[in-house]
Amino acid sequence: MKHTLIWSLIIVSNNLLFSQNDDNIKDADHTSYELELIYDQVKIPWSIEFIDENTIIFSEKEGKIFILNDYKTREVTGAPEVYMRGQGGLLDLELHPEFNKNKWLYMSYAAGSKGEGGGHTAIGRGQLIGNKLQNFEVLYKGEGNTTKGQHFGSRLQLDKNGYLFFSIGDRGNRDQNPQDLNRDGGKIYRIHDDGRIPKNNPFVNKKGAKTAIFSYGHRNPQGMFLHPDTGAIWTHEHGPKGGDEINIIEAEKNYGWPKITYGVNYIGTTITKDKALPGLEQPLYYWIPSIAPSGFALNYNEHYPNWKGNLFVGSLKFQYLERLVLDDNLKVSYREKIAPDIGRVRDVKLSPEGYIYMAVEQKGIYKIIPKQ
Repeated sequence: MKHTLIWSLIIVSNNLLFSQNDDNIKDADHTSYELELIYDQVKIPWSIEFIDENTIIFSEKEGKIFILNDYKTREVTGAPEVYMRGQGGLLDLELHPEFNKNKWLYMSYAAGSKGEGGGHTAIGRGQLIGNKLQNFEVLYKGEGNTTKGQHFGSRLQLDKNGYLFFSIGDRGNRDQNPQDLNRDGGKIYRIHDDGRIPKNNPFVNKKGAKTAIFSYGHRNPQGMFLHPDTGAIWTHEHGPKGGDEINIIEAEKNYGWPKITYGVNYIGTTITKDKALPGLEQPLYYWIPSIAPSGFALNYNEHYPNWKGNLFVGSLKFQYLERLVLDDNLKVSYREKIAPDIGRVRDVKLSPEGYIYMAVEQKGIYKIIPKQ
């Protein structure tokens, strides 16, 4: 009875601390910024990256990669064949920190397997020489192909120590994949930038475990960044109906899905009565209702004086870019809509000089320009 009371109090406290209904989001002062449409010939631009301040490379979900410079594009040849089903296709892009020297371009994508139906998330890299991707190699491929079309993830992030972090969603198998270390899906992974498994990964000595796993209990993470000061990996992930989450990723930690959640099934039925359990991580923040988050960035420069230290998250559902203000205790104290009704914001990135860009499905790639 005592433990039940304690956990009930924790749940109530967490609801008060972390949850804000969408009624609490504010409209931004639109006189403080303007939008510049950089390029409008897009379909589903899943990821944008910067080769330099004036050159963008972006992926289209249908399996194509383009380089954008001076408002014109040229297609990159040599991209891998993708498994096009549901949410699957060509997903995230990530340039190696020493790209100017080694030319490595990393990508996540849905991939099939010869002689096996269905598909799963794969991670690969190739050297971008001119407009051609060369020396392509698969670094990781999720096992357990399925014809289900949901929850491939996937975002990529290289850190300063040569590690590549990436996400794979639960692939629509919530009752097995996220909590089983022997199965791919519902995890954050860590490998070396050449695909080797780090010897100090948390589950390398666990019999049967996928040794690339870094954390588990995730649903479908589609936002990830490296904090420039702490070096921590921050992610967000899609919840079901309610319960999208922001998490700071730590090795070996279990982030709870589907044992705990602040969401319910899409038809309104209960997934679990538990919102907190011992040994399971609580999110830094969660959304009710779900905003369907995609793309994640931290603004750490002076171009936007009132936005420094703020988080930026694209909303596929409500079709805006969300700005979240954190207090000194890393609690969300304020939420704001940037570019309301702009469309389905798929990605948000900072350019090398620190300007905020966003990719919007069927609309284009935009630059947010601060007004003085």
